Amino acid sequence: MGYLLLLPQDTGLQGAGEMKMTLLDLAIKGGWVMIPIILLSFIAAYIFIERYYVIKRASKEDLNFMNRIKDYIHDGKIDAAVALCRSTDSPSARMVEKGISRLGRPLHDINTAIENVGKLEISKLEKGFPTLATIAGAEPMLGFLGTVIGMVKSFYAMSQAGSNVEISTMSSGIYTALITTVAGLAIGILCFFAYNFLVERVEKVVFNLEATLTEFMDILNEPVKTGK
Repeated sequence: MGYLLLLPQDTGLQGAGEMKMTLLDLAIKGGWVMIPIILLSFIAAYIFIERYYVIKRASKEDLNFMNRIKDYIHDGKIDAAVALCRSTDSPSARMVEKGISRLGRPLHDINTAIENVGKLEISKLEKGFPTLATIAGAEPMLGFLGTVIGMVKSFYAMSQAGSNVEISTMSSGIYTALITTVAGLAIGILCFFAYNFLVERVEKVVFNLEATLTEFMDILNEPVKTGK
């Protein structure tokens, strides 16, 4: 399983051999603190993968969408514009649909309605972000907790051994201290980068939504044809 650590083993008259240790063995050596560390890592991985595909889908924009909306509104084909918005699965389309449904009202009211829909769309995209950020901060803390527990075990074993202290007496506590620290820091760093990566992707979606809002309001400020 995974990596194999090859450690020298003193076999007495038989000479030097090799002792194989897998990642699972290391996790077990880390003690019970490794359980929440590993569970949180799976939760973080699920949030990242799920949010990545949701945000990627929301980032896709039809370059001709606003041009078609402009033509429909100028031609007085409001129903066709609404139908186009409903057939387009994107945050921009839902914002524009809300704006079209408010046609006839003051431009300020239309702008406010569209902005409210945009905020809801961004909130949907950021679902799970607080959890991912919490895991990024909690993982190193759990690692340090394991470090403290491991050191306590080591010093307790030393106190029980008295003057006959050997490396094997302290090994269990040292394993717990080092393994949990490495695991907590490694996963915490990965979660931190994953969180900021997703935030950056959402910011690009926000920029697109703001551009759509501006373009739609410009369309409403242009002369509208009476229809054909």
